[in-house]
Amino acid sequence: MKLFKFILNTIPRPLLIKGSYLARPLISFYLKGNTYTDPIDGKSFRKFLPYGYENQRENVLAPGSLSLERHRLLWLYLQRKTDFFSKPLKVLHVAPEQCFYKLFRNQKNLDYTTTDLYSPLADVKADICDLPFEDNSYDLIFCNHVLEHIEDDTKAMKELYRVLKKGGTGIFQIPQDLSRKETYEDFSITTPEARKIHFGQYDHVRVYGQDYFNKLRTIGFDVLELACLDISTASEVNSFCLSKEEILPVCRKL
Repeated sequence: MKLFKFILNTIPRPLLIKGSYLARPLISFYLKGNTYTDPIDGKSFRKFLPYGYENQRENVLAPGSLSLERHRLLWLYLQRKTDFFSKPLKVLHVAPEQCFYKLFRNQKNLDYTTTDLYSPLADVKADICDLPFEDNSYDLIFCNHVLEHIEDDTKAMKELYRVLKKGGTGIFQIPQDLSRKETYEDFSITTPEARKIHFGQYDHVRVYGQDYFNKLRTIGFDVLELACLDISTASEVNSFCLSKEEILPVCRKL
């Protein structure tokens, strides 16, 4: 557990992404079993790996796809509540996650573009606050666990709204503390050590509260707040290692 925490906090994310491709097959073989199942690749394991930059969570990182709780919930939503796997869609994926990247790239129904400033998986290197795409370009935008890294998140949200087509959908997951009514941010906190203490991770600049969904609404999005149990069953929360507290923000541009 300490080893995983050390790796996450010391190795740059682009190198982590590249290195994980080498380690994944070995870890998957070692942890094979029947206790938990990853719905993304259908593989089962005796345990999942721990994950967390500051406070590590047990049994959350699936060894096969490297998915976390939020990824598995999003996958179930796409499978059960949308026509994502069959309808022709123009998709923008900001900071693409490894567990989705190849799967989405290989879907014949998707016109799929990835973007990020630093990720080796990005087709287009770009700042989320100044996206190089035309207005009303995309049917669907994924931008998950990105906004908590961005100081001017209002500008980033406006850019996501701008490039989304009318009638399009955005999924903008964030780490959220639902015990907070209001988002906590303090831009005088700049060191990695202080950010870990205040925001839970060395490169986060805020902790979102209950007001996150209303902020998206002020940008112009129509926001549907889907609880974990709106998408999965109670038994799946355990078998798929989901977070019962996770709320999926489904944002539409009307």
